[in-house]
Amino acid sequence: MNDRLKAYARAGVDVDLGNKVKAGIPALVRSANRPEVLGKVGGFGGLFSARFPKMKDPVLVASIDGVGTKLKVAVLMNQHDTIGEDLVNHCVNDIAVLGAEPLFFLDYMAAERLEPHRFKQLITGMIRGCKKSGCALIGGETAQMPGIYHGSDYDLVGTIVGVVDRPKIIDGKSIRPGDVVIGLSSSGLHTNGYSLAREILFNQLGCRLESRPDGLRAPLGEELLRVHVNYLPQIRKVRAKLTIKGIAHITGGGLIDNIPRVLPDNVNAEIQLGSWVVPQLFKLLASAARVPNEELHQVFNMGIGMVFIVAAKDAAKTVALTRGKIIGQIVKGERKVVLKEPATRSAKK
Repeated sequence: MNDRLKAYARAGVDVDLGNKVKAGIPALVRSANRPEVLGKVGGFGGLFSARFPKMKDPVLVASIDGVGTKLKVAVLMNQHDTIGEDLVNHCVNDIAVLGAEPLFFLDYMAAERLEPHRFKQLITGMIRGCKKSGCALIGGETAQMPGIYHGSDYDLVGTIVGVVDRPKIIDGKSIRPGDVVIGLSSSGLHTNGYSLAREILFNQLGCRLESRPDGLRAPLGEELLRVHVNYLPQIRKVRAKLTIKGIAHITGGGLIDNIPRVLPDNVNAEIQLGSWVVPQLFKLLASAARVPNEELHQVFNMGIGMVFIVAAKDAAKTVALTRGKIIGQIVKGERKVVLKEPATRSAKK
């Protein structure tokens, strides 16, 4: 058996190293737990006792996603804990928009070779994200795949499962003309648009990770690794007091493609450009992108990471609870987003 393992290691897959690294996982994930979790991490499957006595008709909500080519920046910066937290937060947001509370999370990591330092950073970040959301990390998978991945490249995927009471699902069906669109600020690119951003910043503008273009709060590498915001606390806060008719997580596709996912067929969302402050990083990208404004709002979040749609009477309270901005309104239409340019002021006589 030892000879076979050594031969496998020579082929690029070090099973002994993998076992050694993963041996420390149970101690790490113990803090990201819930009372419903049965057994321990490391089995063939994670066990979760699905009992929801406080719900009339519990519905499970599941989602899976990755963090895209933001991984390239993490590799260049040799900083991976924030990527782990990004992954959890992205997945939490994707089910929170339906009104779901996260229950458990599973991860998948694949690389040419398992690097202990990077592995521990990723797990640490995921645990941090899970703890903040009250979500249990109940399992995962690591794969050493020489010939598929090369050098420091790796991939990272997360799956989340949550639950919502069927009468409390946020599905957008009650959205009507006259409702108000409220935008919550993003922390930066979040986990989308990095392929175009890297092309613009590094190839077209010649920036480096340590560069600090005018207006940025930190060096470019730090700006690009800012953690994807977890909006679950704001959703919980507003739902405790008001009714949210629809929520859209502004990820790949930006405002253009994500808001229609929660709209009925007979309405549009008119988004008023200039109603929020676009962060300097997006202004830098826009100045060199040489693409139409609409495409910018389809590739990047442009400073808005989550959108709430509420009745007009609840708009002011929602803004106060979330520190968001009123960025548009719902009108009759065909399930589209319409970007409205700021009105030009007539020159004074």
